[in-house]
Amino acid sequence: MTTPGPDLTRAVNLADLETLGRAALDQGALEYYASGANDEHTLRENRAAFTRARLRPRVLVDVSGVDTGTSVLGLPLGSPIGIAPSAFHGLAHPDAERATARAAVARGSVMTLSTFSNTPIETVGADARGRFWFQLYLLRDRALSRSILDRAHAAGARALVFTVDAPFLGRREANERHRFALPAHLSAPNVASREELAQVETDSGSQLANYFQNLVDKTFTWRDLDWLRGQTPLPIILKGVLTAEDAHLAAEHGCHVWVSNHGGRQLDTAISSFEALPEIVDAVAGRCEIYLDGGVTRGTDVLKAVALGARAVFLGRAALWGLAAGGQAGVERTLTLLEDEFRLAMALCGAARVKDLTPALVRM
Repeated sequence: MTTPGPDLTRAVNLADLETLGRAALDQGALEYYASGANDEHTLRENRAAFTRARLRPRVLVDVSGVDTGTSVLGLPLGSPIGIAPSAFHGLAHPDAERATARAAVARGSVMTLSTFSNTPIETVGADARGRFWFQLYLLRDRALSRSILDRAHAAGARALVFTVDAPFLGRREANERHRFALPAHLSAPNVASREELAQVETDSGSQLANYFQNLVDKTFTWRDLDWLRGQTPLPIILKGVLTAEDAHLAAEHGCHVWVSNHGGRQLDTAISSFEALPEIVDAVAGRCEIYLDGGVTRGTDVLKAVALGARAVFLGRAALWGLAAGGQAGVERTLTLLEDEFRLAMALCGAARVKDLTPALVRM
């Protein structure tokens, strides 16, 4: 007999879902999802930065009908909330990335599929029904990178999210200490077989870090973006931008910008995504769309980011906690709770439409 899962309706916020999700994971999976780099200053600051920002609500506005709808790259969304790329959803739930994709469809959202998914691109693409972007780590093996890009496009991906902040993996000490490795029943079918992963298991360190060491192209620069554009017809989003200088270059190269510090997992003491957002919006000056991840756990976080110029925010760990807590239903509950909070925050700020959210609402 199957043991029933937790009653997700009793979770009234994302913190409740995180508690349920953490309880469902073994130590290796929990440490992999939860860990940040080094002392985890940036991990904590992602959340703290939202807390410090204050709202300046307007009153006596007709908010009898609040519409949270928006779009990203022409794709209509029920709210400006999407799912960020995260590796290895199979650590959280047997349905892995398929459950996440189905939840995104059910909630009118968009999922970003990681290069390091536990499920092949084609399988997720079928479940996502056009509501997915594909995240790429550019590999030293350019032919394999081209093949992956072709597969993503054929599977229905609507954009390419190129992660630019990880030529090396940040040092996540819990993973190093306990030698994180994928369980035997999981693989990374887009890039490696079980046998290839087993070859990099050592007596110390993280299996993923060891594998990543020689996998990713560390020579890629701005000059190479033309090559990447020649490999895919999809819009290109650069994920991992934290400065005005790089945002300006991204726009100059015809790319969209994803403000991110990799969930605090790469360079510890790097600026929080939310604090970086205003200078990036100024630098881009309307030339491209801007997205943000890192520390989003409340509807007011979504409102603040959108008011300051983000087109949408994306959930990393929050989606994984929901997945661990209840599979597809858990991810749907995550998106529903946050959208409901966002709608209420809009109403209490005197904003009936997403376009009514302006920087005047936020005091940094």
